Amino acid sequence: MPFTELTNHFQFLNENLFFKQLALIATYGLIAKIADIFIDRVLRRLAGYTDIDIDDKLIDFAHTPFCWTIFLLGLQHSMLLQPLQPPWDTVLPPGLKSIILLIWFFSFIRAFNWLADHFHSQVMSRGKIGKDLFLLLKNVLRVVTILAGLLWLLAIWHVDLTPLFASAGIAGIAVALAAKDTLANFFGGISIFADNTFKVGDYIILDNTERGEVVEIGIRSTRIKTRDDVLITIPNSILANSKIVNESAPVPSFRIRIPVGVAYGSDVDKVEEVLLRVADQNENVAKEPPPRVRMRAFADSSLNFELLLWVDDPRVKGLETHHLLKSIYRAFAEENITIPFPQRDLHIINQREA
Repeated sequence: MPFTELTNHFQFLNENLFFKQLALIATYGLIAKIADIFIDRVLRRLAGYTDIDIDDKLIDFAHTPFCWTIFLLGLQHSMLLQPLQPPWDTVLPPGLKSIILLIWFFSFIRAFNWLADHFHSQVMSRGKIGKDLFLLLKNVLRVVTILAGLLWLLAIWHVDLTPLFASAGIAGIAVALAAKDTLANFFGGISIFADNTFKVGDYIILDNTERGEVVEIGIRSTRIKTRDDVLITIPNSILANSKIVNESAPVPSFRIRIPVGVAYGSDVDKVEEVLLRVADQNENVAKEPPPRVRMRAFADSSLNFELLLWVDDPRVKGLETHHLLKSIYRAFAEENITIPFPQRDLHIINQREA
C-alpha cells in the first residue's frame, strides 16, 4: 500500500470520530491481550521456579483485574476524545471508574480471604489468643476494606464526605469513652500476644502472689489454674502491667532448692554424698543439668546446705519437694547424720537451798 493511501486512511479516522474511538478501543484491547499473554506465559513461568505458592496465587488474583482495567481505561479514553453531553458526562466516566474499583475490590477480598486461610494454621499454634486475635483482626480488616471501598466509591461520584467523617469522629469518641476498659483489655491481649510473655501450659507467678498454670489466654482476660484447683480470671489490662515470672521459660525445666541443716561435727563430704545420692535415685529429677550441693552458712546451731536440682515440669515442684524431703530424712537416719532442732535447757533452782 502506497504511503499516500495509508495517510489517507489515518485522515479518514481523524475526520470520523466514531471510527477513531473504535480504533482506540481496539488498541487498548490489543494491549490488554498482550498483557494477558505476558502474565500467563512469562510471569506464571517465573513464579513456578519459586518454592512458595503465594506468588502464584497473587498472579491469579491480579491477572483478570489487570487486563480488564486496561480495556476499561481504553473505553474511558475514547470518551475523552469529545466532550460528552449531559447527563452522560456525569454518568459514564464515574460509572467506568466504579466498575474498575469493584473489579479490584472483589479481587482484593478473594486474595485477603486466601491469605487468611493460608496463615490460619500457623496462627492457631499460638493458642486461643492467637485464634481469637486472628479472627478479630481478620474481621476488622475486612470491615475496614469494605468501608474504604465504599468511601472511594462515594468519592468517585463526588459525594461530600465531610459530614460523614464528622459524625464518625464524634461516634468514635463516644465509643472510646464508653468502652475504655474493654479497649484496655483488648490492647493488653495484643501486647501479651506480641511479646509472647507466656503461653497456654506455662507456669507463672503473678506479682509474687498467685502461682498457677495458664489454661486460657483470651482477648479480654487470661485464666490461671492454681495448685488448689482454683481458676483465677485476670483482665489482660492488669496482666500487661504486672510483674510475671514464667517458670516454664526459656526452657520448661524448673530448679528446686532444698535447704538442709546438719549438726556441727558432721562429715560435710558425707552429707554432700548422701544428698547427691538421694537426688540420683529420684526418677523425676533431670539428669542434665546434674544435681549439685552447696554449703551456704554456719548458722547458730547447724551447718546449712542446699540441694539444687531440676525437674522437667514445674507442676511437680511441690510433689517432688515432698518426696525429696522424706528421702533425705531417711537417708540421714541411716547414715547417722544428725539434723539439729531447737532445744532449751531448763534449770530449776531450789529456793530452800538458796
